[in-house]
Amino acid sequence: MNKYLFPVYAIIIGVAIALLTKKQKTIGTKLLLSFSGAFLLALTLFDLLPEVYDHLNAKQTGLFIMMGILLQIVLELFSKGAEHGHVHIHKTNNRFPWMLFISLCIHSLLEGFPIHQHNDMVYGVLIHKIPIAALLTVFLLESPYTTLQRVSFMVVFGAMTPLGTYISNNINAVNNYVPIINAIVIGIFLHISTTILFETGEGHKFNLSKLIAIGLGILIAYFI
Repeated sequence: MNKYLFPVYAIIIGVAIALLTKKQKTIGTKLLLSFSGAFLLALTLFDLLPEVYDHLNAKQTGLFIMMGILLQIVLELFSKGAEHGHVHIHKTNNRFPWMLFISLCIHSLLEGFPIHQHNDMVYGVLIHKIPIAALLTVFLLESPYTTLQRVSFMVVFGAMTPLGTYISNNINAVNNYVPIINAIVIGIFLHISTTILFETGEGHKFNLSKLIAIGLGILIAYFI
C-alpha cells in the first residue's frame, strides 16, 4: 500500500512546506532538491538500471534510455523544467497552464511504473516529489488562478504516480512492456537528477552545503 501512498504523502508534505515557509523559496528547499537529485540518481544506478539490463540486451537498453532522455527534453519544452525545480508562471496570465500540467502528469505517470517491481524506488520518487510539490505550490499560490484550479492541479498531479504504479501492477497488456517503460523512465530520471546536480545555483556557486546534501543522498541510497 505504501507504494501507492508515498507519492501522495510527498505532495502533502511539499504543500505543507510551502505554506509553513510563507510561500518563500528557502535554502532548505534548494538543499532538499539537491539531496533528492542525488538520491534518485543513486537508486536508479544501484537498483533500477541493473535489472533492466537483465531483461533487455545492451543495445536495446541504451536505445530506450536515450528515448527517455529525449522524451524528458520534449516534456521540458512545455514544463520549462518544473520537474527539477524551475517553475515559471506569469502572474498576469490567468489562463490555466495546460502544457505545464499535461507534461508534469505524463512525467509523474511514467515514474510510477518502476515502483511496482522496485519497492526502493518509491523512496526516490517520494524524496524527488517533495521539493517539486513545494515549489509548484509556491508558484500556484502566487498565480492568478482560482482556488479550484490550484487544488485540481495538485490533486491530479499527485494521483498520476500511483496511477502509473497501478497500471504496471494490474494491467496485463502492459506487463510485456514494463522493462521497456522502465528503461525509458531511467532516461527520464538520469536527465532530471543530473540536471539538478550539475546546476550550480545562484551566483554559480557550488557550496559545501549542497555537496553534503548530495553525498548524503548517495550514501543513504546505497544502504537502502
